[in-house]
Amino acid sequence: MSRNQYILCEQLLQLLDQLNIGAFTIDPNRRITAFNRNLQSLLGVEDVEVIGKECREIFTGVPCHGNCPFKGTDSPNTKYLDIEITDRQNSRHLITRIATPVYNEEHKVIGCLTVFQDHSHFANLISRIHYEERSMKIVLDTLDMGIFTVNRGGYITFFNTAAEKISGYSRHQMLGRLCSAVFGQSGAQDSELLKKSMNDGKVRTNPDASMITNQGAAIPIRAEYIPLQGETGKITGGLVTIHDLTLARQFDQDVTRRYSFHNMLGKDPVMQKIFDRVSAVAKTDVTVLIEGETGTGKDLLAKAIHSAGTRTEKPFVKVNCAALPDNLLESELFGYARGAFTGAFQDKPGRFQEADRGTIFLDEIGEIPLSLQAKLLRVIEAKEFYPLGSRHSVKVDVRIISATNRDLGKLAAKGLFRRDLFYRLNVIRIELPALKDRHSDIPLLISDILNRLSSFRSIDPPEISMQTMEILINHHYPGNIRELENILEHALIVTQSNIINIGDLPEYLHHPAPMNPAPLSEVFEKDEDFHEREKLLQMLRINNWHRGNTAVALGIERTTLWRKMKKYDLTAPVSPH
Repeated sequence: MSRNQYILCEQLLQLLDQLNIGAFTIDPNRRITAFNRNLQSLLGVEDVEVIGKECREIFTGVPCHGNCPFKGTDSPNTKYLDIEITDRQNSRHLITRIATPVYNEEHKVIGCLTVFQDHSHFANLISRIHYEERSMKIVLDTLDMGIFTVNRGGYITFFNTAAEKISGYSRHQMLGRLCSAVFGQSGAQDSELLKKSMNDGKVRTNPDASMITNQGAAIPIRAEYIPLQGETGKITGGLVTIHDLTLARQFDQDVTRRYSFHNMLGKDPVMQKIFDRVSAVAKTDVTVLIEGETGTGKDLLAKAIHSAGTRTEKPFVKVNCAALPDNLLESELFGYARGAFTGAFQDKPGRFQEADRGTIFLDEIGEIPLSLQAKLLRVIEAKEFYPLGSRHSVKVDVRIISATNRDLGKLAAKGLFRRDLFYRLNVIRIELPALKDRHSDIPLLISDILNRLSSFRSIDPPEISMQTMEILINHHYPGNIRELENILEHALIVTQSNIINIGDLPEYLHHPAPMNPAPLSEVFEKDEDFHEREKLLQMLRINNWHRGNTAVALGIERTTLWRKMKKYDLTAPVSPH
């Protein structure tokens, strides 16, 4: 063998070392001329023990190929052979052996290169579950999920029939390739997860993985990465399971297209009508008033109007008018000038200035005091205002969206809200229905909420038993969608299985009230305060005057419930015992 040929063989053996593949070369006298490190590790020998010795002396019990290039065969060529060898520690290894002749410039055989591909990690997997290797391949080939295995170097060593169907590749095209060929250029995270699993021995899951088909298309999959261990406990490779999510994603996208509008869900006709209306309204700068009970999603609808409009790239600023005391609300909305009051050491812009060229969302607008309503009216009419303590007006270009759970028209009739301001806010009025009035949307909302909460916790969304679903669909939901979210989050935390049962729901749902109660509009008088008082009283009685459960049912904070109970002089009855 010439010097150049020797260098090339050395480089090739080093490359095979990097690929976790054992290899050796022999000369025309069948004496070993090179023996790479991976094969040394596989057989438990040092190169000084084998260099110069005949290959048959080292590989005792290993059958030679019938067409060995040094047996006088006329047409030597590459041959594959599956064999089993035993190392010096009596550990067995399932090997694919590849032998190929080495030629000189005159095309004369001057040596032989033999490559050993170790499949022991797969054999160990088979032995652990008491199957023969060939039988196990048959079992894996019949599974309805894609499976492939890799060695420590990340090279594919097994590719089952389902993986072939999902990817469009045959196993012969994939064996020996890096796993990145499966995941594609965007699959760095998947390759990294598989690498981490092989490093620390932990199983990992990626519910949002993707796979590249033989047509170059990326398809959505859920992948699980499982480390494979040998008999000594040493990790020798990894196994990846693949679940094709194409149909599921197509269905989800179809549902999303049909039943959603900017993160709002609803297939009920009343919600579809709202989505159609918002699509038209959003493209204008008209002032919008959103009405609806607590927890119906008024803030989501406001964001949807902003996102679907021409100001979507500009600020969306939300102000809860009920969350701030009256003496702070003015400075919060309109800002203040330096020296306006003690502690005002510099000018501070208000929320209207922050929303300039964008949208300001005034939530709970019915709680704004009369003293500020005139100033708000000026902003709507003149697009300008005076910050607190300032002599100079500030001009702004904002779209105003307001929301309330109260009837502003009735408040205006009672003198509790300015009529002129009400008319300015009420250019376009959208009323969000209570959840009890859109029962057909409840399963859709349950699925969306569970998927979102489960994704946040990196778990698969649980199923819901039929009895539990019946309770959830028929519940009255005084707290509307917010209450439904609280119920499902409670169940997700409490449940000990992948199925939510009645016992996983909050206590007040374990013994639900009679189904189909009379509408509140028929039970209570039309006066708004009386309506709210009786609604609170009803929920307190249902929950045995437990403030925590009542607050959850109403979708409000316990402090808010306490304040309303004090307002309406609601106290728990004294027990006769």
